[in-house]
Amino acid sequence: MTDDSVKQSEGQPGLVPAALFGLCPQCGARSLFGGAARFAPACQSCGLDFGRFNVGDGPAAFLTMILGAVIVGLALWVEFTFHPPVWVHVVLWVPLTAGATLWGLRVGKAALLVSEYQRRAHEAGARDLKQD
Repeated sequence: MTDDSVKQSEGQPGLVPAALFGLCPQCGARSLFGGAARFAPACQSCGLDFGRFNVGDGPAAFLTMILGAVIVGLALWVEFTFHPPVWVHVVLWVPLTAGATLWGLRVGKAALLVSEYQRRAHEAGARDLKQD
């Protein structure tokens, strides 16, 4: 590891802590989110513009498939094992689904943003095409 890479990553959180705690990928401040699952416009500490990152709908698509399968599987297990009334399902699964989705969106979106930052990812353009 060179001295430049050590200086460059000094104070920057890793992918997992940044995703779990909403840390700025540049300075490590807890300023990534400005709402429940909405990024802040920029870091309050270092000024990093979060709007330049393109996270897209990737986390939402995976959450729909993964959480949907897990919640439906658990609901079926509870139904066939305990045979509770319908209101028990509502009380159990609505808050669990909402909470897991919100938490999953925050973690997934933060992980993608931090990955883009760490890998210096950007949209491909004409300058990225090689001329032979």
